[in-house]
Amino acid sequence: MGPSDVSGLTFAWAVMPSPFGMKIFPPNGPADCLRVGVSPLRERRPRRPMARSPSIKDTEGVELLERGASLASLGEYAREAERGDGRLVLISGEAGVGKSALVEQLQRELPDARWAWGACDGMFTPRPLGPLFDVADQLGGELLGQCRAGAARDELFRALLRQLGAPGTLSILVVEDIHWADEASIDLLRFLGRRIRKTAVLIIATYRDDELASDDPLRLALGELATQRSTRRIGLAPLSADAVRLLAAGSKLKAAELYRLTGGNPFYLTEMLREGTADVPASARDAVLARVGRLSSGSRQVIEVAALIGHRVDVRLLQAVTSCPPADLDELLTSGLLAEDGEWLKFRHAIARLAVERSVAAHRARVSHARILAALRSADPADGAQLAFHAEAAGDGDAVLQYAPLAARQAAQLGSHREAAAQFERAVRFAGQADTTTAAALYDGLADEALLLDRSQDAVDARERAVALWRTAGDRRREGDALRQLSKAMARLCRREDSVAAGHAAVEVLSALGPGVELARAYAGLASQQMMDYEHDAAITLARQAQAMAEPLGAVDVISDALNTEACSLAGSGQEWTAPLRRALDIALAAGLHAQAGRAYSNLYATYLAQRRFAEAGPYFTEGVVYCDEHDVTSHGVFLRSQRANFLQQTGRWDDALASCAALLSRGEPSPVVRLCPLTHIATIRARRGMPGVWECFDEATGYAEATGEPQQVLPLRLARAEAYWLEGKPDAARCEAERAADVSARCDGWERGALAAWLARTGSARSAPGDFAEPYRREIDGDVDRAAQLWQDLGCPYEAAMALLGAAAEPALREALRIFTDLGAAPAARITRRKMRTIGVRSIPAGPRTATRAHPLRLTRREREVLDLICDGRTNAQIAARLFISAKTVDHHVSAVLAKLGTPNREVAASQAVALGLAGAQASRAAEN
Repeated sequence: MGPSDVSGLTFAWAVMPSPFGMKIFPPNGPADCLRVGVSPLRERRPRRPMARSPSIKDTEGVELLERGASLASLGEYAREAERGDGRLVLISGEAGVGKSALVEQLQRELPDARWAWGACDGMFTPRPLGPLFDVADQLGGELLGQCRAGAARDELFRALLRQLGAPGTLSILVVEDIHWADEASIDLLRFLGRRIRKTAVLIIATYRDDELASDDPLRLALGELATQRSTRRIGLAPLSADAVRLLAAGSKLKAAELYRLTGGNPFYLTEMLREGTADVPASARDAVLARVGRLSSGSRQVIEVAALIGHRVDVRLLQAVTSCPPADLDELLTSGLLAEDGEWLKFRHAIARLAVERSVAAHRARVSHARILAALRSADPADGAQLAFHAEAAGDGDAVLQYAPLAARQAAQLGSHREAAAQFERAVRFAGQADTTTAAALYDGLADEALLLDRSQDAVDARERAVALWRTAGDRRREGDALRQLSKAMARLCRREDSVAAGHAAVEVLSALGPGVELARAYAGLASQQMMDYEHDAAITLARQAQAMAEPLGAVDVISDALNTEACSLAGSGQEWTAPLRRALDIALAAGLHAQAGRAYSNLYATYLAQRRFAEAGPYFTEGVVYCDEHDVTSHGVFLRSQRANFLQQTGRWDDALASCAALLSRGEPSPVVRLCPLTHIATIRARRGMPGVWECFDEATGYAEATGEPQQVLPLRLARAEAYWLEGKPDAARCEAERAADVSARCDGWERGALAAWLARTGSARSAPGDFAEPYRREIDGDVDRAAQLWQDLGCPYEAAMALLGAAAEPALREALRIFTDLGAAPAARITRRKMRTIGVRSIPAGPRTATRAHPLRLTRREREVLDLICDGRTNAQIAARLFISAKTVDHHVSAVLAKLGTPNREVAASQAVALGLAGAQASRAAEN
């Protein structure tokens, strides 16, 4: 749809502290127990034997059960990295499963490597690039200097890469708990993952995979990282019942009860065995607090403060807050609750820290947070994110208003817009304590970040509050600028009339104040509205007016946006557009304008696609998605992916298009204008394949399109509905939809006019489309269907080629159309083609798909139905392969096909939809067969 104005038999390992020695068990049980170590990287280093003690009283041993393959794999990746083939290893598992302990065992095996450790903290809205700053303290040198100098993010990334890649020895960087990572830290992993292939660097990142939501940015980043050649994965599962039984041997606890209570979680098991009791709640709270209770009074106070500080604790900060003597720290280390981590302390398990933190009474926690805040304020440099967190926890509104906006600006500058939004949300919770102008600025900041994150309703709510506050404060300039931004946010919600009114109000307010950057931005915003309404001449005039005002003011953001809008209107009116739009992108990239660069990538890709210049469009999608993801510009990243689905549909890759659209719609709650495009693609492809669920999608999309009032949204949707009715054999309804498309076609381009003309003709309408058509459509309208089909094939659009051939009266053309429709799975069009072939007397017409496949509402083959039934039963791919006597790779292909035909992003949603549609189970299979 048009330009965008969005402003997106294997071992399972775990390492655990335990009262036992080091043991490794293969799947066959203790009888096949082997001692396994990681082979040294240098042959001259003898393998160090792993300690093993049979004594249950020995608390220094480490139990390694069902983890042999993972440790061996990790060692192999380390050897590959040392040979100059860098590796990024992602280690996943639930909390307490032993991810850190596995890495610590590798460190014991590889003491000569250059190790650096960083961690993400879940205590507060994360400090952007927290792990990088942790590592800088350890590595020193250039990276530390750059950090202290406040260098830009890209310079910090490159400095870290240079120091890790320094010759001499293997460098191992560990980043723990990336499920708590900020966007900038995720971007750091992306950056390193793409650049370590030819270095002696091993990067290990650990995360909890059971706490990631479907739309979590880390889940998306993990999918991208997995495609890098340097990336490897290790998944740690809980221990089996056999392993728990072995651990329980020698204790008074029943293995079956232990396994039932803990689910095989090594940390829970360790705590229960250490305490010698099975009376444990759902969490490890009581076990942890029992150990805390054995501490002296002074040590208990210290560990409570440590828990309030975070997973990693600066010893100097802890001493400043508690004045703890060395004896208290020694007792905490001896207890096993805390461990030394260089100059820091850390909780051995996040669960332990949470248990202690939640045990602190609210009134005492507030007092401690206030003391932590006071100590942090004296630090140089202070951490804005940490200060803001402790300020809120202490109930210190003035401090929140001081530090949360600072942390938000720092996060936004580093491309961590989710964290920036969270900090602004923290600040506005205390906006009642602020003066009017301060509060208005906070709501403006929140609205800016929310819009980038495709949280359009939140952006509108915050911006409306800002407009009211600026008006109360009497600041007309800021009020006008907030109205401009409000117009943009309302457009994302398809609130056309409100958006237009706010845009004109912004110009009216700011025009009274004379020329300025705010007025230039308002002109650029109004130009964008005119462009979306296909008022291209007016849009070009306003865009150039905005540029002329912005140039002497050095407002490069306005220049980039106005050039972008001008280029889109030039394209819409059939003029040369590429140079200004590429210049808009160059300006945005050079100035580090994330939103403007994302919009430029989006419109370059969309406009090339609209002109069917697919080869030229491709690089802008690839580069644009990477840029938007790395800089947390969600809205533009979503738009690019939505346009990618458009490309996949046009080029006949319908399964991929359905999967892409399903993924887009599963990302939380995307804005209406974002849902419109994938809903339309899903409905169109389902209609072309004769699948259910066509009109539910069409009706929702139609509501959004009509609310925008934009011809570029309404016209293609109405034509898609006309096609769907035509395929269903409802010519009157199809003709009505085509004519409703004609009602908004006055200023559309040659491609849109051509599509309109084709569907007016196919539905028998007496109306015609005005103006010139794109050549493939012009040839078809003129009756030269063979040439039209060839042009469509040359462009890579097979369905349109077949539709052109369907207009022929010659048998060869119709046979070719039938072949294309059959290959695409376009059953309704294929039936129409066969009917026409019979009408003109063609003999030996090729049959369609098998009866059972044709009868199934989703056109699933017999094998795909079997796979869907097993998915609904909760079977894994390996179990499905064993059940059906086929390879796991073949199962992967069938599962992908099933997900695509259902239009679902994953197996869980597919199973749920199959049950809802009555397509799961033997009864549905028998019905399809009959």
